Amino acid sequence: MEHPTSRKHSSVMKWSLIIGIVIVMNLFFNYATSLVYKAPDYAAYFPQTQVVPDITTQQDCIAVGGQWNAQMSSPAPTKAVPAQVTGYCNPDFTKQQQFNAAQKQYDRTIFIILVIVGVLSIVTGSLVMNEVLSLAFSWGGVLSLFIASLRYWSDANNLLKVLILAVALGSLIWTAIKKFA
Repeated sequence: MEHPTSRKHSSVMKWSLIIGIVIVMNLFFNYATSLVYKAPDYAAYFPQTQVVPDITTQQDCIAVGGQWNAQMSSPAPTKAVPAQVTGYCNPDFTKQQQFNAAQKQYDRTIFIILVIVGVLSIVTGSLVMNEVLSLAFSWGGVLSLFIASLRYWSDANNLLKVLILAVALGSLIWTAIKKFA
């Protein structure tokens, strides 16, 4: 006859293993992906120069890919003193647009990879006969889907959001039917 304390100890150990596997599995997914597929390098888009030129005209600003922001120099122009248009330059405008586009594409690719490994983990969890591994793979897959969605949710359009939710829901329903029907 098994002692109640050893049953409680066994349950704590089982859930500790499951939680550990879920966390390490997702760390592995994310770090392995970042090792194989590199994120856009900020320094490649925004090289730091020792001397930063003073850009004072719209033409010079546009020539470096910047965005010219016009402003009025005198707050209350009069007939005697007309308003003088001046402005300032955001020289990183084009570089920022290019970096954002590269980052968005990177995030989409990471999303796809994490959804694939998440779904594969859920499927593996439904096929494995070991209770601890089955639960760990299933929960690890669910966490991977959650992380993938968090990373890309704000950039995804509404149709893609519906597809993300459909894949996640379908995977979970399929697993429930496979395991408990």
